[in-house]
Amino acid sequence: MKKTARAALLVSFALYAADPPMMKEGLWSVHTVSIDNPGNRRIEGTRSLCRDHAYDTRMRVQAEERQKQICKPVLRTSSGASFTENSECTIQGSVVTSKVIATYTGGTSIHSETHGTYKPALNGMEEITMIMDQKYVGACPAGMEPGDFMSADGKVTHVRHP
Repeated sequence: MKKTARAALLVSFALYAADPPMMKEGLWSVHTVSIDNPGNRRIEGTRSLCRDHAYDTRMRVQAEERQKQICKPVLRTSSGASFTENSECTIQGSVVTSKVIATYTGGTSIHSETHGTYKPALNGMEEITMIMDQKYVGACPAGMEPGDFMSADGKVTHVRHP
């Protein structure tokens, strides 16, 4: 399933380790455009994420632990508000080489562009480009906890919290 290949690429998005600014706690809009190849298949969507500093830290630690298991040492660099990460990870026998460039605007927005290749192809996917724009929109609605997602139609997915 291509979802595995997309998830493999997201493992590489642990830019938190490069000391970007703290993100504002509350509800964030997350708009993602993904282009999978071969086929130039475009997947686009927007959802909301309730976040706080503890959630961000937990996600960063989990991503770093996963990277240590499946990736060669990751190269991270920064310049002003832009952070770059280059990684090479092995997932299900495929070497995933990716580059992420993320630009932070204070603690209220993040724009990232990720490009990854899979050799050999992973579940038919050879290449992916993912563009993600995240922005703070306000307080989390009642009933949402950090880590919970809300789809564009308003359906909330509760995540088990440790």
